[in-house]
Amino acid sequence: MSVATQAAKRVLLAEDEENLRHVIRMNLEMEGYEVDEAENGIKTLKLAKNGRYNLIILDVMMPEMDGFTVCQNIRLEDTHTPILFLTAKDTSQDIVEGLKNGADDYITKPFNLEEFLLRVKVLVKHSVRGNLAEERAMGIYRFGECEIDFNNLKATGVGGKKIDLTKREVELLKLLVEKRGLAVSRKQILEVVWGYDVFPTTRTIDNFINSFRKYFEKDPSNPRHFHSVRGIGYKFTEQEE
Repeated sequence: MSVATQAAKRVLLAEDEENLRHVIRMNLEMEGYEVDEAENGIKTLKLAKNGRYNLIILDVMMPEMDGFTVCQNIRLEDTHTPILFLTAKDTSQDIVEGLKNGADDYITKPFNLEEFLLRVKVLVKHSVRGNLAEERAMGIYRFGECEIDFNNLKATGVGGKKIDLTKREVELLKLLVEKRGLAVSRKQILEVVWGYDVFPTTRTIDNFINSFRKYFEKDPSNPRHFHSVRGIGYKFTEQEE
């Protein structure tokens, strides 16, 4: 199971009316979503292009760039992330315009909060399913803010740092990820990653784990993902412990 099903689902909320934005954010966070906010179209587009979201909620009448234009620009590069318009523009022509521009759903203000949250839930569910299929095909694994691209021997670490991985590092990461939540013995690591013919010292394995902590831990001296298990070996957890 990918981290996408475990970590908080990310929502980008674009709404220029501050009080309404606060209320929507509060209710989304109460449902377990992680919310980024934008009060104008330019900021919305920047966040959408630089971040990874399970849902984008757009107002139409925003300063600097209207929601329809934002949606068109997002869809030039991203055809998968669900987009929900939440707007006072409630004519049939407006709704058709929003859907033609690439939105997946359209809710008019004033709106029923329960209905809104249900529609959000459905759209996010479709997003997670799509992301999982995409990640399996691409050999990509995400946890927290980090990402490992097994096929291309690349990773994104804490703070967005780009990392070139060695083949050995990828093999060890893959083993730990596949066994996530479980202690993996040094013997198993030696057999799977190094094979029967080469037996590095325990210190060699320690050095690999130390490297992973530098790549992926906010505080390498207090690891939350790559753990030493006394007398056994190591354990990876996708959720911080």
